[in-house]
Amino acid sequence: MEIYLVRHTTPAIDKGICYGQTNLDVTDSFETEYKAVHKKISFAEGMQVFSSPLKRCKKLANTFDEAVVEDARLMELNFGQWEMKAWDHIPSEEITPWMNDFVTLPAPSGESYVTLQKRMVSFLNERILPAQKSLIIVSHAGPIRALLAYIKKIPLKDSFAIQLNYGHVVHLSYKDATFNIEKGLQIK
Repeated sequence: MEIYLVRHTTPAIDKGICYGQTNLDVTDSFETEYKAVHKKISFAEGMQVFSSPLKRCKKLANTFDEAVVEDARLMELNFGQWEMKAWDHIPSEEITPWMNDFVTLPAPSGESYVTLQKRMVSFLNERILPAQKSLIIVSHAGPIRALLAYIKKIPLKDSFAIQLNYGHVVHLSYKDATFNIEKGLQIK
């Protein structure tokens, strides 16, 4: 079985803003970006497409198939009270402890990275492993990194070494209970 993990295209937001689960649209470069994504995927009729319910993912997922299955477990990390704040305007007494332990500490009213990974492992067990056909999964950097860290046994604290630009595609295969990375995994 082939599995394509796809990060959404460029969101329509200024750099330096914390936007996690905020439902943003994409930039005007969407058409060019989604065509580049399509070139990296061997799409075949009958592939199942899963997507985060956020617009920046659904819009890309719908370019593959209109019968997209939305799953909230594919959403980006919930940054709670930090959503839509500039990173450099978050008080240091809040952000410093989080930066020192972003794996287990949540943002105020948000979720921790370990919680995000747990929901991705749940998605893996319920949607990916029992699948009978190849999959395209359109999500965000956080969930994709968390899932790849789990599969590759990379500690979550080190998962940001996994490079995922907008429109990035990681191609996996799954056979005989083993994942193989076919293309697209870049670790700095």
